[in-house]
Amino acid sequence: MNTYNRLFGSGPVGLAISIALLFPARYFKNAFNIPDIFIGQKLLRWTIFIALSVAAIMIFIASNKALGIKTRGKTLITTGIFKYFRHPLYAAFLTFFDFGLAILLNNWVLIAWAMLLHPIWHIVVSGEESMMKEAFPGEYEAYCRHTGRFFPRIEMIKNRENYQK
Repeated sequence: MNTYNRLFGSGPVGLAISIALLFPARYFKNAFNIPDIFIGQKLLRWTIFIALSVAAIMIFIASNKALGIKTRGKTLITTGIFKYFRHPLYAAFLTFFDFGLAILLNNWVLIAWAMLLHPIWHIVVSGEESMMKEAFPGEYEAYCRHTGRFFPRIEMIKNRENYQK
């Protein structure tokens, strides 16, 4: 695993794809006059956006706290936020911030954009996960069986006290 992949993983590629798809989504809404999600509910939109953004920031902070720069890609982290998400930094962006942004911008097309990003990012991170399987043979596969990629697994939440690496 080279230093760039160890430090950044799939993030830059996934972010570039996400941003590249954001602009056509905004254009599509305007070009086809697609109706807004909420009509006259600006406070509600801001409240949802702020709540989802706070969740994203909390996950982002927890990720960075658990995943030190020096140990990134050298040690398999399975504690803290990594107990629930294999890719919490990406989950913060995909699962929380993007949907909040789509609601704030009051745009059905951006809701579709946020949903479309999930399968795209599943493909993008598959290369990163292959590197992790090589770096941590057996251990990473066991971790994957108990931990969701971008969403916590329901059985993991129910049985978190019984979870072992």
